[in-house]
This record gives sequence, structure tokens and C-alpha cells, in this order.
Amino acid sequence: MADEPLIKVNNVSKKFCRDLKRSLWYGFQDIMSEATARKYEHQLRDDEFWSVNGVSFELRRGECLGLIGPNGAGKSTLLKILNGLIKPDRGRIEMRGRISALIELSAGFNAILTGRENIYSRGAVLGFTKAEIDKKLDAIIDFSELEDFIDTPVVNYSSGMKVRLGFAIAAQMEPDVLLLDEVLAVGDVGFRAKCFNSIYRMMENAAVVLVSHSMPQINRVCSDILVMDHGQPVFQGKDVPQGIDKFYSYFQGEEENVVMGNGKAIINDVKLESNGQKEATEIRYMDSMGVAITCKIAPTFSSVVFCVTIINQELQNVLQCYSSANSSEIANTGNLMTVTVRFNEVNLNPGRYALAINILSHNPNSLKGGEVLCKRYNCSPFRVVGDFFGYAPVQLCGDWEIVETAS
Repeated sequence: MADEPLIKVNNVSKKFCRDLKRSLWYGFQDIMSEATARKYEHQLRDDEFWSVNGVSFELRRGECLGLIGPNGAGKSTLLKILNGLIKPDRGRIEMRGRISALIELSAGFNAILTGRENIYSRGAVLGFTKAEIDKKLDAIIDFSELEDFIDTPVVNYSSGMKVRLGFAIAAQMEPDVLLLDEVLAVGDVGFRAKCFNSIYRMMENAAVVLVSHSMPQINRVCSDILVMDHGQPVFQGKDVPQGIDKFYSYFQGEEENVVMGNGKAIINDVKLESNGQKEATEIRYMDSMGVAITCKIAPTFSSVVFCVTIINQELQNVLQCYSSANSSEIANTGNLMTVTVRFNEVNLNPGRYALAINILSHNPNSLKGGEVLCKRYNCSPFRVVGDFFGYAPVQLCGDWEIVETAS
């Protein structure tokens, strides 16, 4: 059937031992249990832990599962189990069709062989004949953009070049199941864009599992999501934004309130306001928001420039507001004062954010101001809540109109 799952994972678990000697002894015991057809015990023994515990999901053609979680959550272990590199201790896995995996940057390459030779070697492992690889060779080399280095030993390739070649092979081999582990973390912007386009194309005829710590990548590509922590599935389903929000919840309290500048201004406090609520930490999507900055600036500066920047959980700047760009002159007397900027509608995607506050000297030749008097970075964390979640971090509010034309 066309909608039959290509990947079926049922209650899969895998345990490891922290102690090497015990691990070898446990391995011998397990082998003897299997050889003698005795019942295999799955309880944890001394120094053992579950790297993957009770994971179940199905993935069909045209679907992409984003596998995310903190470091040590068991993501790479699960991917290796899916690829047949590690045997699960319990559970069942069914995989249909041709499987291609990029689990490490080297992607199984032989370092002493050239890029061209590795294409044939990798293709053979995937089950292609030499004649089939011959037909795809030019397309693989062209996709990798490594024409000048294809006959160079892979040992001399950079990490980015290995990713290019590995992904080019996987993309051109048209697998039914594609397993990707952080392979898009290396490489320039242009090649990553090409990879995304290739993933979209492959998803039409393949089931894809993508492990990544880049939430924009996950949100852009994936149709399903599985969040893991300490081997356990803690969230799964098709609500990708909610899964990403669950992932970010593991990093609360790690914000750094960094203070920089030349010391000629001091930011005493930064508070958020929303719909009359002082010291707000949660703002509803499309509600108003105010930022109140209590500060003291050296009296030698008669006027200054304020800049409020909103940064996301990835520490990327998503919104910025300069007082000078809004024709707002901030006069200074040297006394303690509170400067407030208000935004009528917060059209940020639901998620976690923080602020960066800059106070700069006035510069008549630049709207961005002059020297940095004080900067507080990654302060006043807050959360935007709401039901709507778009693919871009900021949603524009526009007036739409329809003009009918005669047919």
C-alpha cells in the first residue's frame, strides 16, 4: 500500500554499562543467554543505564521526523539502532526499502581512497551496481561542488567537504529511508540551502529522520517531532512548534545577564509591561508590550540613543528598535531616570525570548549612535504564548485587499 509505514519502531530500548570490565562481562552473559535460548533479562544491572527506553513511532513516505533533545538524550543511539549498527535490547524495528544514513561527518568513507572511489564504495554498500553508479556519478560530483578535488584522497578533505560528498551520494541514490545526524551543521549557507531543497525532493518518496540541534532546521523541514531526554520520549507528534518549545524548556535558567560598555552609564533595572501588568514574564501573541529601563547616565552626555533588541533562544537578534531611528530624542540630566518604549502589537512567534539593552552616546552622523556607554545582554527573559506559530520568527501584520478582474 502507498501509505504503508517505511519505518515501524515498537517499544525499542537499548542499555549500556558505564564500566568497561562489567560491560564486557555483561556482554558475554547476554551472548550465552541467547545461545542457550534462555530468557533474556532486561532489568538494569550494576552501572547500567537506558540510553534509549521505550521509543515507538511510525514514519511513512513523505514524512520527516525531527529527533531532538539535550546532549546525552539518546538521539544518536536511536539513529544507530535504526541503521542496524547497534542491536536493541528489546523492542522491534521494521524498515522497508533502501536505507541511506549519514550518521557521522565521514559517512563511512575510506580516508585513503579518493572521493571518486568512495562514491563507488558507498554506492555498492547501498546496493547499487557499478552501471547504476556510473549513471549517477556526474550528478553526485556536480551536487557536491567538488569537481577540483574528486580525485584527491578523502583524508585531505575538510569536514565541510566530507559532508558535501556524503550528502551528495545520499541525495542522488534516491533512498526510501534517509537517516541524518547533524550533517547540515557544517557547510556554507549556499550548500545548506541546496541540501534543504534536496531533502524536500527526497521527502516526496522517502521517510526521513533528522537529528539536529538547530531548531530553525527542524521547524523548516520536519512534519513530525520526537523529543527525548535521558533515553525517554517526552514529547512526540505532529505539533513541531510545541515540541521545539519543550526542547527549549530544558535550558531555562541558563541565561547570562552580561553587562558591557565603558561604564559611563548604568542600567539599574529592566522590566516588561503588558496590558497594564507590571513586571510581566509572559506576553500573549499580538498583545502590547512595554520595556521600562531604569538607568543613570553621566551628565556629560546631554542626549543619548537607546536600542532595545529582542533575541530568541538561539541567541539570534529577531527585532530591534533604535530611539534615534524613531525620531525620539532622549535627553539626559545625569539623574536616575526610567525610559520606556512601547510596542502596540507583539507579533513574535510563541516561544522564549530575552532582551539586549544598549545605551549609546548621541552621534549626529549616525542613527545608531556613537560609543557604547552600557549594554545589558540576554536579560529579562520572557515568553510569548499563543496558538499561532509561523515558519518565520516575526509575523507581519498587513492589510489585505481583493481586486476582482473580468475574466
